[in-house]
Amino acid sequence: MTAQRRQNLRLLLRPRHVALVGGGDVATVINECRRIGYTGALWPVNPKRKDIAGIPCFPDIEALPEAPDATFLAVPKQAAIDITAKLARRGAGGVVCYTAGFSELGSAGQQAEAELVEAAGDMALLGPNCYGLINYHDRLALWPFAHGGMHPGFGAAIITQSGMLSSDLTMSQRHLPLSYMVSVGNQASLRLEDFIDIFLEEPHVRAIGLHIEAIRDTEKFASAAMRAIEKNIPIVALKTGISDIGARLTASHTGSLSGTDTTYSAFFKRLGICRVATPSEFVELLKFLTIAGVPAGQKIAGFTCSGGGATMLADYAAPLELDFVQPSSHTAAALTQLLPHTATVTNPLDYTTPIWGDYERTLPVFKCLLEDGYDSAVLVQDYPSAGLDESKPFYRADSDSFITACQTASIPAAICSTLPENLDAETRGHILQAGIAPMQGIETCMQAISAAAHYGKKRAALLANPSQPFSTTPLMDGNFRQLDEASAKTILAGAAISVPSFHQLKMPEARAGTLNHIDLAYPVAAKICSSDIGHKTEIGGVRLNITSKRELSTAIADILTNVQRHAPDARLEGILIESMIENSIAELMVSLRRDAQFGLILTIASGGVLTEILQDASTLLVPADDLSVLAALDSLRMARLLGGFRGGPAVSRQAILDQIQALVRLMHARSDIVEIEINPMMLGPDYAICADALITVIDGNDPPDNTSSHAANSGSHKRSN
Repeated sequence: MTAQRRQNLRLLLRPRHVALVGGGDVATVINECRRIGYTGALWPVNPKRKDIAGIPCFPDIEALPEAPDATFLAVPKQAAIDITAKLARRGAGGVVCYTAGFSELGSAGQQAEAELVEAAGDMALLGPNCYGLINYHDRLALWPFAHGGMHPGFGAAIITQSGMLSSDLTMSQRHLPLSYMVSVGNQASLRLEDFIDIFLEEPHVRAIGLHIEAIRDTEKFASAAMRAIEKNIPIVALKTGISDIGARLTASHTGSLSGTDTTYSAFFKRLGICRVATPSEFVELLKFLTIAGVPAGQKIAGFTCSGGGATMLADYAAPLELDFVQPSSHTAAALTQLLPHTATVTNPLDYTTPIWGDYERTLPVFKCLLEDGYDSAVLVQDYPSAGLDESKPFYRADSDSFITACQTASIPAAICSTLPENLDAETRGHILQAGIAPMQGIETCMQAISAAAHYGKKRAALLANPSQPFSTTPLMDGNFRQLDEASAKTILAGAAISVPSFHQLKMPEARAGTLNHIDLAYPVAAKICSSDIGHKTEIGGVRLNITSKRELSTAIADILTNVQRHAPDARLEGILIESMIENSIAELMVSLRRDAQFGLILTIASGGVLTEILQDASTLLVPADDLSVLAALDSLRMARLLGGFRGGPAVSRQAILDQIQALVRLMHARSDIVEIEINPMMLGPDYAICADALITVIDGNDPPDNTSSHAANSGSHKRSN
């Protein structure tokens, strides 16, 4: 974003005057400006009307008193382009282009959108095909529908790629404080990251919420997200629209383990962005972050007036990174004196109904437990519905004593209802004004507190050890082609990557059974060598644990027969004979693939036959430091096996890191390689060996000139591959 466009964006967000071009939609926008309390000048422009919403119309842009800071366009497509050009010539600030019919229609509208962008020049162009923006703090609503939302002096800035979702969010009955609502539409000029950048400068913005369908420029987005980390403004992302990024890599396992959605999750995790799955989680997490803040850790105190509520708190926290630390012996003794004899001292604490609604008795209980030093606290309360208000003062008494205790302890806190609808608007407002988050739904509340605590932990880690700069490289054009395994392993060996010792029999030798010149110690494995066959085992193209020349001859004949039966049209380069790897402890799948949007993507998974069975994988974006790679390893369900299971030996984690680093260097050195998949990588106490390899390249690059054999430093560690 140029400096001039940035200045114009500030004018668009906070204009002194607004031009509104169109008809009925303009009347709605004027009414929405009045609803929110906009006090600047409103200039409707329409050559066919005398007035709109009681305000006299100007016939055209040239007749306006001066260049408008902001303009709302609700006119046909070509008129939108022409008027935008006129506004640019007059030196206007920014444009909200509500008009549709541009690139969302595909190639038919792309040219028109390019013309719109060119016409805008350095103006701040929002859209096209967007609802517009609402600035709750400065009271501006360039918005073509009735809007809701509340602003207690602070709030979240929400940027969405869906107009309808943005409208729905303003109508939320959940007391989410809002500072801005922006619908970016097609992002022809201004994009998500531009608004992130500008909102990071606003002191009243405490968190940023994003609805994302796709990110256009991942490098600029990553840069903006890291500035948000520095400023301690959490970003919450609701990502929709899932497709299979690996669809073209059909020969590998990687596409099924690391598609678009998984890659976006890895991207968000790298940047400390909190990802949520539903609109409710989106609203509740933003609510907690904007009102309560970020907990310093995972230690949480829970209060209920029901044993069932305490159990639910504990149950929902179990899979999350929250710790209901039990009271210290000193605190437990003090609580025993404060609580009725029917209460059990524990955390979460059921303080029981004999003291319910008694401020003077619940306040000491709440304060006492919090003196143990918790990072956050939650009180479960379901308020009575309208018409049953006689008991409401008792609920309010417990809320107020909890609020006072949390304010004394200076920790982020929430009062949450078990069911979302059981917290009325008046109560939500009262709780919010005290700086406590009024959360709706016990499960969503626990998810929000956990996510907020995790953000704080991740932010501290990123500040202490910043991620290496994120970058992408263009993906070469062309069709993909898979190399045969011998060619793939020759490339790996040439890059100092450990592979088993192997010998390739060309097809004439294989058919003739010419085995005398094979200089490998038994046992060996035999595999069909073909660039057309990705998964050899399924068609009987592999034989393991061959212990003699006679067995080898029989195995080769069987393999050729099986391949002829199951893949008669496959091109066959020969038979690969290689040393077995014994005494391995575990098997990994390691994959690196190149993506035009995200750069190099690393996937680590349980390997061998477990790859498809367990779907146990972790995805990272490269560059990734050793700590991140090791954390990915530890996140796998098979991680206990790597560390030495039931007294068994542990694998060499350094050997794994060395192999992954070597694979990354190879991908950087060879821009024609689209994907490398190692499955399995055999792991031992002092080695990691790539036992099977699949390499996909851009077609037109010749495979390496393989020698007939290759000796790798695999040592005496032998088992199956």
